[in-house]
Amino acid sequence: MTALVLIAAAMCAAPVVHDGDTIRCGSERIRIANIDAPELPDSPKCQDKRRSYAWCDYSKGYQARDALRALLAGRRAQIERLGVDRYGRTLARVTVGGKDAGAYLVGLGLARSWR
Repeated sequence: MTALVLIAAAMCAAPVVHDGDTIRCGSERIRIANIDAPELPDSPKCQDKRRSYAWCDYSKGYQARDALRALLAGRRAQIERLGVDRYGRTLARVTVGGKDAGAYLVGLGLARSWR
């Protein structure tokens, strides 16, 4: 038996930026799909064995976070849910005014494509 899964798109009226690739919409944690942004200093990834693959350029991490904040500031974001990651965050394509937030950050050199 195959289950049908419907992925819904929704609007987030007041997105809150956590870091360069994670936002909150209310209580929902949303990881921008298909990108990886640099970590911030409080990231455990830069303190343990994951450091070998984590992007621990804190200066760029702050730049990525701030660029995403500027993009989302006072605007509604469209959230196209694609699934859930291993940390329980919603994986989603996030767009603002027709602009893909992930592609925007990659274009600025503040995130890299992640497949």
